[in-house]
Amino acid sequence: NVRAHGNIARFLVARMLYADGLATVFAFGGIFAAGTFGMELEQVLLFGIVLNITAGLGAAAFGWIDDWIGAKPTILISVAGLLLTAGGAVSAPTATWFWIWGSALGIFVGPAQAASRSMMARLSPAPLRTEFFGLFALTGKATAFAGPALVAWLTVVTDSQRWGLSVILAFFLVGGILILTVREPAADSTDSTAY
Repeated sequence: NVRAHGNIARFLVARMLYADGLATVFAFGGIFAAGTFGMELEQVLLFGIVLNITAGLGAAAFGWIDDWIGAKPTILISVAGLLLTAGGAVSAPTATWFWIWGSALGIFVGPAQAASRSMMARLSPAPLRTEFFGLFALTGKATAFAGPALVAWLTVVTDSQRWGLSVILAFFLVGGILILTVREPAADSTDSTAY
């Protein structure tokens, strides 16, 4: 039935793209840190811990923003933050700047994921909510190979990890643009045209 729900379909495609960008960050962030800045395993593990802490803080801080302005604006702020901080991390001239941008990136990871679930709940018609959350889960995994494959290909073609990892910026940018086309119903809306 998803073809009869174009608004939700656009959201699912947008979410698929920026989720692929996030998955690629998690898959290659440590490799990039080690290869570009010579970080040791212990440093990469510590960076992963810091990233998880900032992600948790971001999710907590943005929870009230979702309640206040809605899921769509929260997602847009988060994706814009991901685009900015990922761009900073990929182009960082030193390991210190990579730490700064990478830690800041974590702030927007949690909100992007949490607000996406909130948006799915608001968009889904009640009788089909379980089915749409099944599609939501599928879109988070069905194309998870695309980001790593593109990073690998571009890294080989350009002989540069920086250019390879820059693929994530395209995922965030296109996903954010698509989110702009999604209509978010009011929290108490029962208008089926919003679906």
